[in-house]
Amino acid sequence: GVIIYLFIFMYGVQVMKAVIEEKTNRIIEVLVSSVKPFQLMMGKILGVALVGLTQFILWILLTVIVSTFAELTFLDPNIITNEISDNKNQSIILAQLISVTAGINLTLIFFCFIFYFLAGYLMYSSLFAAVGSAVDAEADTQQFILPVTIPLILSFILIQPIMDNPDGILAFWMSIIPFTSPVIMMGRLPFGVPEWELFLSMAILISTFIATTWLAGRIYRTGILMYGKKASYKELWRWLRY
Repeated sequence: GVIIYLFIFMYGVQVMKAVIEEKTNRIIEVLVSSVKPFQLMMGKILGVALVGLTQFILWILLTVIVSTFAELTFLDPNIITNEISDNKNQSIILAQLISVTAGINLTLIFFCFIFYFLAGYLMYSSLFAAVGSAVDAEADTQQFILPVTIPLILSFILIQPIMDNPDGILAFWMSIIPFTSPVIMMGRLPFGVPEWELFLSMAILISTFIATTWLAGRIYRTGILMYGKKASYKELWRWLRY
């Protein structure tokens, strides 16, 4: 959950800064002459998403390779077995370590991690892209970025209390609400989550991603060509209705 929180923030801000840079350098005017603004926005979002996914996969493969190599090189199974049999305390410690992951579906957690990272990133990055298109400089993003990031920050703050009570009302609703579910649901999964809650959370997150992308696209297509005027929430509402 913490990793998803950090990378949604990092990659989302990266998308926003790229949009602002293209807008201030007037590169965007050349790009939109060849592609539609919505296609340009989605290309930028999906491109960064694939970079992040590739990075995760490389980390996982590297971890598996290093751990396997270390185990085969430095550990002798016969020596370990003899030492554990001669030392009762080590046997108890080993049993406790093994029991940590007992009953936890690691495969489910892995696939849910990939899903919630991608879906959460796509949802938030579309909003970051809309914010970037509405301003002329990074310093002007503060008034728009706070409402976007409050749910994400709140989910990070509450992840520990929710792990202490993973079946509570707060845990349920924050794992269903799409703006907090990418972080909170990952914190609940090791404790066991009913399948219907997991599927409902995923369905709502996908639906919200589609809706936010559509709304962000309407702001993006107008905002990227607006210069010299600080946008307000009233202005953004007018762009959405245009």
